[in-house]
Amino acid sequence: MLQDGGNATNASAAPQMLPDTIAGAVGLQGTLLGDVLGSLVGAALIGTLMLTMTALAGPWAKRKITAAFTDRIAVNRVGPFGLLIIVADAVRLLSKELIVPDGVDRPAWDLAPLVIASSALLGFAVIPMGNGIQLADPEVGLAYVFAVASIASLGLVMAGYASNNKYSLLGGLRAVAQNLAYEIPLVITGASVVIFAGTLQMSEIVAAQTESFAFGLKSWYAFVNPFAFLLFLVANLAEVGRNPFDTPEAPTEIVAGYQTEYSSVYFVLIYLGEFIHIFLGGAIIATLFLGGPTSPFVGVEILPGFLWFVIKIWAVFLFTQWARSALPRVRIDQLIEIGWKGMLVLSFANLVLTAVIVGVIA
Repeated sequence: MLQDGGNATNASAAPQMLPDTIAGAVGLQGTLLGDVLGSLVGAALIGTLMLTMTALAGPWAKRKITAAFTDRIAVNRVGPFGLLIIVADAVRLLSKELIVPDGVDRPAWDLAPLVIASSALLGFAVIPMGNGIQLADPEVGLAYVFAVASIASLGLVMAGYASNNKYSLLGGLRAVAQNLAYEIPLVITGASVVIFAGTLQMSEIVAAQTESFAFGLKSWYAFVNPFAFLLFLVANLAEVGRNPFDTPEAPTEIVAGYQTEYSSVYFVLIYLGEFIHIFLGGAIIATLFLGGPTSPFVGVEILPGFLWFVIKIWAVFLFTQWARSALPRVRIDQLIEIGWKGMLVLSFANLVLTAVIVGVIA
């Protein structure tokens, strides 16, 4: 059902969407029941894949990578290579008592973890992960991804405000300030890719990067416009709350920020949402700048496209963990200045330059 040849989508031969493939496999293609069944099963498959990678990344891979960067020994006692720490941590956290502090705004406090976790999962609905491994491909796909990913900011504010804790409130306010300062440069830098590709449709953005560039490489926008690629990487670090932009959590200053009062399954949901957002950021970067599920070489597809896609988002995850281990946290005033006075100006400069170059070439 998830067969993948590794070729990007293109206008002349658009691949069948995953829900259609599932509906066809059970003989219900073209029917309402088939559309509903295909969509639900397809969403379950993509969601399960992302949750599995998140479960691997959070309790195990993060510890292993951080230990490698800091010359320490990470988890290695529970199961082979310490992999069963994933099960141990899940049982430990989910079995803890859910403590509800006095004075919390209960509806908002309960909903915040769900909003944080679900907003990132929604973004994967339009990400092309391989030939036919895509739930939907609307013409406004990129706008949709940015829109649903930004819903997480609402969850952070809800968590901080509803917790009735000054440290949580400070974390929520910092999260709002940070997301405003870096989400605009992120979107503007993404708009420079739209200028190159001439479309917001995710599959077409991938298809636009399959042409030859130089030295046998494809015209990935990371090669065509490396400045935009670097801007997007930095802004994405701020969006997912990784060093040097982890001030909304800042354990040395505000305990744990917006998540201070959360425990048990609610803490798991917030922690899960954080790592799903890292993988969503990696998926967006892979799609916009790294050719999506395609190899970097013209006419050479060494691996299936789906594996290329997974490798790319894990590479972005590795970069975020390197930043977490290597870069010191900036102060909140420095963070805001970098966003509004640095990233915003550079992103607009990149957008104007891109428009001029494309205008001259066209």
